[in-house]
Amino acid sequence: MFEFKLPDLGEGIHEGELLAWHVKEGATIKEDDPLCDMETDKATVTIPSPKTGVAVKLNGRPGDTIPVGSVLVVIEEIDDQQGAGKDAALPAGKNSTISDSDQGHFPQKKKVAAAPATRRLAREMGVDITQLTGTGPGKRVTPQDVRSAVSPSAETKEKQMPSIPREVETPVSHTDGQGIPFLQTDPLPDFSAAGPIEKIPIRSLRKKVATKTTTSAILIPHVAHMEEWDVTKLDDLRRTVNQKSEERLTLLSFVVKAVGTLLKEYPEFNASVDHENLLIVQKKYYHIGFAADTPKGLIVPVVPHADQKSVASIAGVIKNLAQKGKDGTIDAKELTGSTFTITNVGVIGGTGVFPIINYPESAILGMGRMTKKPVVKQDQIEIRKMLPATLCFDHRVADGVRAARFMRYLKKRLEDPMVYLTQV
Repeated sequence: MFEFKLPDLGEGIHEGELLAWHVKEGATIKEDDPLCDMETDKATVTIPSPKTGVAVKLNGRPGDTIPVGSVLVVIEEIDDQQGAGKDAALPAGKNSTISDSDQGHFPQKKKVAAAPATRRLAREMGVDITQLTGTGPGKRVTPQDVRSAVSPSAETKEKQMPSIPREVETPVSHTDGQGIPFLQTDPLPDFSAAGPIEKIPIRSLRKKVATKTTTSAILIPHVAHMEEWDVTKLDDLRRTVNQKSEERLTLLSFVVKAVGTLLKEYPEFNASVDHENLLIVQKKYYHIGFAADTPKGLIVPVVPHADQKSVASIAGVIKNLAQKGKDGTIDAKELTGSTFTITNVGVIGGTGVFPIINYPESAILGMGRMTKKPVVKQDQIEIRKMLPATLCFDHRVADGVRAARFMRYLKKRLEDPMVYLTQV
């Protein structure tokens, strides 16, 4: 019998939600036949069979959360000689989240079973978890296995760190305080006593959003600087270009271009804080993420090297990525690597927004709905197209005066469309 364990699905992914089985228990399957569909916080992945044989046992039902390293399928091999020597690694399929550069090394990587909390403990203590032999059930690596592998100096360091929750099998744990003074989470009241309720598990993409926003809200001291831009000329230019060519420029494409180039002059907003080593890491590349609504929830596709692209090129990238997000065909690599994020709620409505920074970035730009308003221009009242915008930034990397200047120059660029005439 061959026990096929759920392999690594990508960097930083420790579990997936089982969406559907493509086989039934007792069915004969061939190598590379689809076994099941798994949804991670980055993408939907089809898991292929590593062997030819009979699916003796399927572990899990649709909706279950399956940890990486746990037994997914038990297969009785039909041809042991053909099956011998083959690794149970995940081949690169159409929906695989594993990059081409990783595939050459993937089969040689040792698989270990361990809970996410144990893997996190190993990373924090500098232990290569793939070199450990687990002492838990099914050779599962336990927190004690990790602690036993560290040197005395590392063990001393670990004792000085905040306590790590003990290994748990459930995807959600409740702790008291998490080391934050005065933070206490009390049990919820029994809402069902007052009327009907529905309980919806926090899984996959929704769980990822919850984790990132909570982390950002707790770790980053958010500050907001708000402006209102007169984009009358810019919107008129956009409409003129769209009428005379096949290009379909959006207001967002101009903003992405402007931000991508301006960040070179304000690198603190294209940075991340390394709080463990007390460093500010400034990136010298400008990958702009944009928040996109999909049937499964919020995602952040990335426009790479936005500073080097024309407005028309950026518009095409945004359209393509947004459509792939709606179709569920977007690749995990297209959702990673952003250095600055823009969220535009104006397409839905709203006079303004206070967005949460996309951790571990240091700033995010939020835009509301463009509306016509009476504005005083040279002592005359004119009707102008005004766009509300908010820059939320990490106060650890910058002060308010830098944010004000960033927004002032961004406003200047967007209010003068002539800046883009050679880039459209």
